[in-house]
Amino acid sequence: MISNRDDVTRMILSAKVAKDIKWRDVAEKVGMSKEWTTAACLGQMTFDKPQAETVGELFGLPDEAVAWLQITPYKGSLPTAIPTDPLIYRWYEIVNVYGTTIKELIHEEFGDGIMSAIDFSMDIQREEDPKGDRVNITLSGKFLPYQSY
Repeated sequence: MISNRDDVTRMILSAKVAKDIKWRDVAEKVGMSKEWTTAACLGQMTFDKPQAETVGELFGLPDEAVAWLQITPYKGSLPTAIPTDPLIYRWYEIVNVYGTTIKELIHEEFGDGIMSAIDFSMDIQREEDPKGDRVNITLSGKFLPYQSY
């Protein structure tokens, strides 16, 4: 019996390792970006029925797990307030150091509002560099102005 969406994520990760599946291959079969598909497989997005069935087939999931993939998840995957994983911690550090700068520049350019994490896209690419390859990440979110009422 599957108790929650985290159980399904563990099943997916286990099958990914056992079957040597790459996220880009899952994304291609699902028909979405590798970034969105990975987030969905890790329990942060909701698959529609055909997408969930495709994921279920790829990872050999039971019908109950496929059903869980179609339920809106509880978002937020970090186990602690301050992340301990070194890669995730660097993102935390980026926000701590540059968060006020990002906020200031967005407000100066767009006004009082936020960048959506719902109407949002992300692209992660390897950027070859003779001094050591770089990680190139593009985040694109719709600007949502605060409304006066």
